[in-house]
Amino acid sequence: MKYPTLLPFSELAVRPKEFDQIIDVRSPAEFAHDHIPGAINCPVLDDEERIRVGLMYKQVDAFEAKKIGAALVAKNIAHHIEKRFLHYPRSWKPLIYCWRGGNRSGSMAHILAKIGWPVVQLEGGYKAYRQHINTELSKLIGQFRYRVICGTTGCGKSRLLQALQTQNAQVVDLEKLAAHRGSVLGDMQDTNQPSQKAFESSIWYTLLQFDSSKPVYIESESKKVGNLRVPPHLIECMRNSACINLKLMDELRISLLMQDYAHFVTQPTELMRRLQFLTPLHGKEKINRWRNLSDQGLLADLVHELINTHYDPTYLRSIQRNFPQLGQTPVTHLTGIAERDFLALAQELMAV
Repeated sequence: MKYPTLLPFSELAVRPKEFDQIIDVRSPAEFAHDHIPGAINCPVLDDEERIRVGLMYKQVDAFEAKKIGAALVAKNIAHHIEKRFLHYPRSWKPLIYCWRGGNRSGSMAHILAKIGWPVVQLEGGYKAYRQHINTELSKLIGQFRYRVICGTTGCGKSRLLQALQTQNAQVVDLEKLAAHRGSVLGDMQDTNQPSQKAFESSIWYTLLQFDSSKPVYIESESKKVGNLRVPPHLIECMRNSACINLKLMDELRISLLMQDYAHFVTQPTELMRRLQFLTPLHGKEKINRWRNLSDQGLLADLVHELINTHYDPTYLRSIQRNFPQLGQTPVTHLTGIAERDFLALAQELMAV
């Protein structure tokens, strides 16, 4: 077979493990925004170089831009070969893509193929991948039956998902994929949320690994997790699925929340800055009361007030409206918040 060869994305979607490495040769900024899951970034033009060549192409002369671009691409490909690829055997089989499967991926694919590696270039590049996600994600979502973990804030839904995952259950952890806990306090420390496209890519790739004959466990969520929108068909499937009605006594909920949000315990000023956003809902008097509790170090009391006056009422209104099956679902009581408690419940749920 003559290399490099072209591969449509529809073929990659059904046989992704055929390749030893998927290489995205777009710029670091393009890669950071979204990429095919599992790909590594080996840019043939970095962000600054891409802008420079693009402006020259549009504003000066296409031929001059191509000369400068070719020199930069050749230099960068040589760097990647020397630093990343030299130790690979002849049998190493990479798949290479860029934005549309054109000049950038073609340049690297051609050089690696001339070396002797069985290189494959993704036809249509990243653009073809996104078209596939846009048309196929809803179909993939619809292939599964879901068990939706419902429960008030702090009852351990996320920890139960983690325990289920350790027992090899099929889990979609939307908050983990979105890097957000889904509330005004939900930002995860030192972690930015991914782009909307990257979020959808993560959901697609997660579901792609699953067996449609087995249930998928997922936490009840609203239409948005932080700034990201949950795919509408996934929301629809969740709201029409069987529920797990998780309950935990308030004292344990407070302990769990103070563990999960320990950074606010040590940074009460940041906690109050976030709670200021709730002023339109609760008024200045209540916000000032919460600030006084924080100033006095009565954080357990503050958490208790927050779950009883803000989180629980908000949750109950939402859950009654959006998960009608929950009212007919028996309560699942969680008796502790140690790791063994979550593992025991995960095993019990999987045995049903």
